[in-house]
Amino acid sequence: MTSRRAGTVVWAAAAIVLLALTLRIAVASLSPLLTAISRDFPLPAAVVGLIGMAPPVAFALSAVVTPAIERRVGLERLVLIAAATAAAMLGLRAVAVDAGTLLAATAGVFAAVGVANVLLPAVVKKYFPDRVGLMTTVYSTTMAVATFTPPLVAVPLSEAIGWRGSFAVWAFVGVAAVVPWVVTAVRARAGRDDIVEEPRASVLSRVVRVPQTWALVITFAVNSSVAYGMFAWMPAILIDMAGVDAATAGGLLALFSFMGLPVALVVPVLVARLRRTAPFYAVAVVSGLAGVAGLLFAPAAAPVLWVVLIGLPPLMFPMVLVLFGLRTRSHETAVALSGFVQAAGYGLAALTPLALGVTHEISGGWTAGLLVLGAVIAIVIPAAVVMARSETIEAAWERRHGRAW
Repeated sequence: MTSRRAGTVVWAAAAIVLLALTLRIAVASLSPLLTAISRDFPLPAAVVGLIGMAPPVAFALSAVVTPAIERRVGLERLVLIAAATAAAMLGLRAVAVDAGTLLAATAGVFAAVGVANVLLPAVVKKYFPDRVGLMTTVYSTTMAVATFTPPLVAVPLSEAIGWRGSFAVWAFVGVAAVVPWVVTAVRARAGRDDIVEEPRASVLSRVVRVPQTWALVITFAVNSSVAYGMFAWMPAILIDMAGVDAATAGGLLALFSFMGLPVALVVPVLVARLRRTAPFYAVAVVSGLAGVAGLLFAPAAAPVLWVVLIGLPPLMFPMVLVLFGLRTRSHETAVALSGFVQAAGYGLAALTPLALGVTHEISGGWTAGLLVLGAVIAIVIPAAVVMARSETIEAAWERRHGRAW
């Protein structure tokens, strides 16, 4: 490896890790501070509800437009723009003067995060083609740590330096993430590595005609449905059904979030090494259904166990991330696949928190909502059957159509 290539790889690795931190800090650093913020200006319930719905909706919309923008702007430059926008919007949160500016800054953060979500698998594929599993482990683990850390320290920071100071700390992390992306973008441009071939118009149309693509959509949707459904409603479910107090329910939600760390550490490497997905689907489905059954039939008997079990289906998130790289031949296809899967998956996932809330409002309990959650988890079984065939998206299309991609 030449010294220039080694330097490029080092900067790319630093850029990936710092951006991964920013992606989840942006999502997880707001909700713990809503009570403190509401002391300075009113936060209507409608605004809080919109903030709760913002992540999957913004991620879905960003994923729709990202591949087209990336083809015109270039991979590294678009990630740089997303990182800079995220840092700026995190900073705008710290100076919000009312609910409207807070909502606008939050929407801007999530839009930038949505763009970066789509592009990171392609960055890994481009700079680490022989280490896709390892680098996916690195950045998905970083994202897992950044998911449960802000809820633990945001409130103490707020008590020490105010909620604006707490937001400023997270904005500083966002600014730090911009620096290596500036270097990476400059190096790519100097080496003409940022030039992307004018895409064939058929790439996305071919991607959506492959069954594996739709299996990944279902997998991503089920994963995100469980995650966002539980982030929104798990404390209320545990308080009402398991009889725990609010503090315990919050701790159990943190435990649910923490479950993303061990799976992020092991799943990408194992998927890359084994080249098989069936065992991971089996663990996700069996554990998820067991956790739902526990909450339905014996909620107070072992709430910690039920939360741990329901925390395992999100192992499908790092699995899908690594499959974006392993199941494609080129970064162009990886971007198209990642964009489509995340757009459709997040769009479908936004319905689950709503369904849980509506069924609770209608029935006055959580039984119907938990049955909905169990049905959502079971829907991934046909996707697991489709993904059992280990081949790239391009190879699957060629096999179905009898001609070269």
